Amino acid sequence: MTIRSTIASALLLCAAAANARSYTVTAPDGALAVTIDAGKQLTWAVTFDGLQVTAPAPIGLTTADGRTLGDNPKVKKASRRSADTEFATPLYRKNTVADRFNELTLRMSDGYSLEVRAYDAAAAYRIVLAQRDSTDIAAEHAEFRFGADRRAWLPLVNDLRDPSYPYCFSFESYYDELPLGQMPADTLSCTPLLIELDGGRKALVMEGMLDRYPGMMLRRSADGAALQSVHAPLPVADKIGGFNRLNLIPVADAGIIARTAPDAALPWRAVALVRDDKDLADLDVAMRLAEPSRVADTSWIRPGKVAWDWWNDWGLTGVDFESGINTATYKHYIDFAARKGLEYVILDEGWARDNGDLLDINPAIDLPEIIRYASERGVGIILWATWRQLKDDCPALMQRFADMGVKGFKVDFFDRDDQQVISSVADIAQAAAERHLLLDLHGFRPVGLHRTYPNIVNYEGVKGLENYKWGRFGEPGQPDQMRYDVTIPFIRMAAGPLDYTPGAMTNSTLASYRPSNDAPMSIGTRAHQVAMYVVYDGALQMLADSPTAYDREPACADFMAALPTVFDETHVLDGRVGEYVAIARRAGDVWYVSAMTGTDARTLSLPTSWLAPGVTYEATILSDGVNAAKHPSDYAIGHRQIRAGEAIDAALAPGGGFTAVLRPL
Repeated sequence: MTIRSTIASALLLCAAAANARSYTVTAPDGALAVTIDAGKQLTWAVTFDGLQVTAPAPIGLTTADGRTLGDNPKVKKASRRSADTEFATPLYRKNTVADRFNELTLRMSDGYSLEVRAYDAAAAYRIVLAQRDSTDIAAEHAEFRFGADRRAWLPLVNDLRDPSYPYCFSFESYYDELPLGQMPADTLSCTPLLIELDGGRKALVMEGMLDRYPGMMLRRSADGAALQSVHAPLPVADKIGGFNRLNLIPVADAGIIARTAPDAALPWRAVALVRDDKDLADLDVAMRLAEPSRVADTSWIRPGKVAWDWWNDWGLTGVDFESGINTATYKHYIDFAARKGLEYVILDEGWARDNGDLLDINPAIDLPEIIRYASERGVGIILWATWRQLKDDCPALMQRFADMGVKGFKVDFFDRDDQQVISSVADIAQAAAERHLLLDLHGFRPVGLHRTYPNIVNYEGVKGLENYKWGRFGEPGQPDQMRYDVTIPFIRMAAGPLDYTPGAMTNSTLASYRPSNDAPMSIGTRAHQVAMYVVYDGALQMLADSPTAYDREPACADFMAALPTVFDETHVLDGRVGEYVAIARRAGDVWYVSAMTGTDARTLSLPTSWLAPGVTYEATILSDGVNAAKHPSDYAIGHRQIRAGEAIDAALAPGGGFTAVLRPL
């Protein structure tokens, strides 16, 4: 396929452009339209299926020298183009993504352009500066005017790392479900967030391609009808603090949100639109809005699974050494990974002393020996580090550890998305790519860089399995984790992959759950945990429990270990936000079908029209056991043959799951 780019049939002359007031760009299928008004104030509005989604809302920014771009706009030239192409996505839920849109560009007389795109499933715009010098931006004005009565799913900012600083946050939130006008006036939300529209339609507010510019948070407008952008200021000084003194907390700022390079393109502001909830779980908007890969050769990037130490508290039994942060323990993890065909073992917090110096290695750890031992067994070593430890001398540190044979870093405790941090992430990703190192970013959220730097193989930004170590689930006012598990595929996953870290082998009901650091458990069934490996995107996925726990249940462990983490094709079969989800993914000629439910038990009848016609498939099915409602660790593995057109019935216990692996005979 080719890109066809067409200049508007008659380019507007300057005089004609000055008289223009309204411009509309329509999606290729005609259902979505974006209208830009260039009268006294630059505004945008979106319609979908003939219905107004967002009312006209301002677009603009204020520079440090007092100019407000977007006020009294003067259009010098308007041009249009269309694209109908595709690009490869080898570390994703499909191997190619179609990129089809119509675009309008308005070139303004006061030194910037507005680019507007209409996709079949999304509307997006961005401001592109046309300045020879850098620009100091005091504020950006982005607004999404849905109406105060619209129901919203809001990931509100909470659990601040320092009460004095409102922007230092892990990007992990449960969803407050309430009318937009009832959003607390003094609270921020991160993105993506979801808005309910008429007729079952949904709108997802998100941003695209965040690179060397602060992330967008949102607050409620004074009238409650809109969401307005807020950006963290550009720090100029910080202090060590936060959780266990692992963070850097800004204590002074430059009085601006960003200092941009000449001719900088700001991030995309986007609204994705669907008619059915299930379509949210397969949106490719974030990938389409991202910049192409800056890594020329990606053949060295090895997706897969990780044996993880931290969640299970290095919980080995039946061994002849004291388990913990030591060489013998990690050799045991490596042996387990090699037996199960896992690609990696992670050395999480504690392998280096907690003093900010990554080269000050814990004396109980013989790191060169661990790396050598792992390499001989075909297992890679990934090291945990904080952003504070890594940021100042990143290239040299990465070179040092790459020379030792380390395969990647899990970088944690960013907990900010101001311009300093976002710029640093790009620098870290580039330095890592040059040394063939993977990155798993925690205390952070997807910002589009995983397409630009494919060595970013996963992000956190999710209330994952770790929360069971300390959560008070079941107590009054506490969140419903089961509902959350089947909400994030429709909202959070639209931004990018998520490192939920599944795989718990001690599974409880809500009544029997208790928080524990050294003997953690999950709520919901064993099959629910297994299904996460197919439902949740992530080229790198952890097996969070201990080798001892997995060796007690070899059939379940082998089933999980064999599931791939990247796929060639994806179909979302069914789902409703907060209730259930069912997804089919293909890797090679094998299909993987998983379903998860929230608090309520249910039986799903899943279509198989996506199977190759005339082919018989042998299905290996891991499902909830007959007693899973009372004893959630109960599961069953069975077999049957399936042909295209035959429904797959999935019976899910409360908090349950289902996974079928279909191999052609």
